[in-house]
Amino acid sequence: MRIVIAEDAVLLRDGLTRLLTDKGHQVEAGVSDPGGLLTMVAAHRPDLAIVDIRMPPTFTDEGLRAARTIREQHPSVAVLLLSQYVVAQYATDLLGSDIRGIGYLLKDRVADIADFLEAVHRVGSGGTVIDPEVVRQLLSRGGHGPRLQTLTDREQQVLTAMAEGRSNTSIATALHISEGSVEKHVASIFGKLGLAHDRETHRRVLAVVAYLQS
Repeated sequence: MRIVIAEDAVLLRDGLTRLLTDKGHQVEAGVSDPGGLLTMVAAHRPDLAIVDIRMPPTFTDEGLRAARTIREQHPSVAVLLLSQYVVAQYATDLLGSDIRGIGYLLKDRVADIADFLEAVHRVGSGGTVIDPEVVRQLLSRGGHGPRLQTLTDREQQVLTAMAEGRSNTSIATALHISEGSVEKHVASIFGKLGLAHDRETHRRVLAVVAYLQS
C-alpha cells in the first residue's frame, strides 16, 4: 500500500514510517503540516493518507480540514485520522454520505501494533474504522431519539463493534458469543433503529453512523 503520513511529531512520524515500511508498505512521504500533506497527496496519489488532526500553525483542526480537502479533490485516497484526545465532533464532521475509506483513531491505539496495522489495512482497502472510545461517546450523547435508548447493553456493544467496521465473525470473537447470536442482535438493532439491512460491512457502518449523526 502506498502511504503519505502527516504528523508534526518527528519521533511518531519516523516511527510510523519504519513500522509501515517493515510491514511491506511504501511510505511515499512524511510531512509535518497540512500544506505539505496536500502537496504530497496531489503528487503521489497514495492509497492512504495518515493524518494527525492537530498540526501547525494553530494545532486545532488543520488535519481535519486537510482531510476534507483530500476527500473532495482526491476521493480515491483513503484517510486515517489520528487524534490525541477524544473529540467526537471530529468524527461526525468528517463522516458524510460516503464513509468508505475513512478512519478515526486515538494515538494511544497506535501502541497496539496489531490493531493499528489492521486499521491501516481496513481503511486503505475502503473500509471504515472508528475508535471504540469515539463510538462510546457518540452513543452516550443525548438527542438521538428514543429508539437508540431501546437498545440493550449487548446490542450497544454489538453496535459499537459494527461502527468499528467489524464483521459478524469478528464481533462474535470479541464478545465471546456465537455468530448466530451476533446476527440476531444485528437484526434487532436494525429493526429498532429503523435501518435497512445490508450485507456489506461499510454500508452497515454508514447506516449506523448516519443515524447517530441525525
